[in-house]
Amino acid sequence: MKKLLFSAFATLLFFNANAQKFFTKTGKIYFTAGSSIEKIEATTNKSTAVVDLATGKMEVKLLVKGFHFEKALMEEHFNENYLESGKFPDANFAGSITDLKSVDLKKDGTYTVKVAGKLTLHGVTKDVTTTAKLTTKSGAITNATTNFNVVLADYKVAIPGPVKEKIAKEAKIDVTLALQPLK
Repeated sequence: MKKLLFSAFATLLFFNANAQKFFTKTGKIYFTAGSSIEKIEATTNKSTAVVDLATGKMEVKLLVKGFHFEKALMEEHFNENYLESGKFPDANFAGSITDLKSVDLKKDGTYTVKVAGKLTLHGVTKDVTTTAKLTTKSGAITNATTNFNVVLADYKVAIPGPVKEKIAKEAKIDVTLALQPLK
């Protein structure tokens, strides 16, 4: 069954053989949601991403349990009480680079582009619009970075009264994707 699912996913992913696609399995996503009272931050280096330069479409996916905190108890509370990773195991962004035709990615450099799509987190899907920086070398995207804020209440992440002062109402998300050609 796993082989069948993988084959179906691979077929969809590779369907357009002429498209110039880039990917990573080690994308870094960092977030902070602390306050002046408490430092709350975590990182994962296990997000996957695919960017298709022919269409501008992109997708980033991660396992919520992949986030690691400095304090084990904080990580446990994050997974069990806040993001409920047993119930909502992954987060996903599916969208596109909306102004891809306005930049010449064949020239080496760093370009700022607009990105729009849907972020699914904690079982809730919301529209997200932000900017990203794409770095190219020899006609290939080597790096993509972005940052944006997520209002926790928008994704039904409940913050209990006793810790409301310790946790920010918005989490700041930083994404860094070191990309390579998908062959």
